[in-house]
Amino acid sequence: MCDPTGRLPPVSAIVAGSHDRRTVAFHSLRSSSGHAMFEVTDQGILFNATAQPPESRIAYFTSLCVLKSGTILCGYQNGPGKHAPTSRIGLSRSLDQGQTWSGLPAKVETIIDGIPGSLGCAEMLEVRPGRLLLLATWFDRSQPDRPLFDPVTEGILKSRQLMAVSTDDGETWSGWTELPTGDLKGCALTGPAIIWSDGQLAIAFESFKEYDDPRPGRHAAWVIVSRDGGQTFSPPLQVAQHPRHEVYYWDQRLCPGLVPGEFFAGFWTHDLLHQRDLDVHFRRGTIDGSGIVLDPLSDTAIPGQIAAPCLLRDGQLVSFVVDRGRPGTMTLWSSPDQGHTWPASDRLVVYTHDERAAISQGRENVDFKQYWEDMGKWSFGHPVIRELASGDLLAAWYAGTPDCMSIHGARIRKGSRDA
Repeated sequence: MCDPTGRLPPVSAIVAGSHDRRTVAFHSLRSSSGHAMFEVTDQGILFNATAQPPESRIAYFTSLCVLKSGTILCGYQNGPGKHAPTSRIGLSRSLDQGQTWSGLPAKVETIIDGIPGSLGCAEMLEVRPGRLLLLATWFDRSQPDRPLFDPVTEGILKSRQLMAVSTDDGETWSGWTELPTGDLKGCALTGPAIIWSDGQLAIAFESFKEYDDPRPGRHAAWVIVSRDGGQTFSPPLQVAQHPRHEVYYWDQRLCPGLVPGEFFAGFWTHDLLHQRDLDVHFRRGTIDGSGIVLDPLSDTAIPGQIAAPCLLRDGQLVSFVVDRGRPGTMTLWSSPDQGHTWPASDRLVVYTHDERAAISQGRENVDFKQYWEDMGKWSFGHPVIRELASGDLLAAWYAGTPDCMSIHGARIRKGSRDA
């Protein structure tokens, strides 16, 4: 818990804690793996949940947004449980490059067209100074006893993809507008929206099927594109789908490339046919006025699930990856050749987790329905990473125990391989 000055004890001594509008701070440390190119210099808590009331003790679906002013915003789902019917959005803000964090009010509606709902994420994107977008997935909770995932049909609750606008750096938000996803069903946003230097932006999401649909699921990863700051959007452009629907490319995470329209995507890759997670898969693509052009999907040989790529200003590509092995880890991987190879010698384990939830599935012989049950129990994950003006990296994830999960963060510094 925080002391009266707002300082935190070392992260190793914390499962989770609390803050409202008070400040919590990082603490300094040094950690690196052998001769790796990166080191962790600070760790701390961006949102601390321990002393929160029961309805606010679970925070996850982590996001980060670095504004041109230097302000950093962190978004997350907040509620009494993962995917709870009453889950809403939580926001935290840092005015000092991530050294200290305080809460922001997040007053947005959860009732849409008279239907009660929950909010599944809080992604933010600065279109230009003074115009900030907030993106969220809304789930229909008119039947609150229904779980997110139907173990019978394997569909998910009806959803809508929503957008709000702030003109005061996240202090207040407009009402929601609905993002267009065509006739796709079972949709959910997947990680950060991205923007290029020419102002073009892309919002990532995935489709599957709805709760009561008895037909087999057909998963795919998509983007919608705007060239006018989010006023209008293209029809969905497909980023990944297995031709025989035997492999799912879940939870795509995008980062922009060095030239307008170029992007890199990481995928949690699940083999339905052989009932196991594959290594993280990766894809480069380009969006222009005629549509989308995609390189072949490649196997990175990185073990894990969600993988958040980030192309640094010097052209180096990194990826922050959650691996739910034993022990669980949050690891920074680095590619010297823009995603073609990912040397294990250059990886940096940022965080190690002792999973206390009653997990039923391992790496092999995965029962798909039980795997979805496990997703609602996991107590760490959802990696996100951003490069700061200083050149340091800010990584964030959720972690805690099954009944209390906070948003954690780490500052990572790039050094010399021979240092």
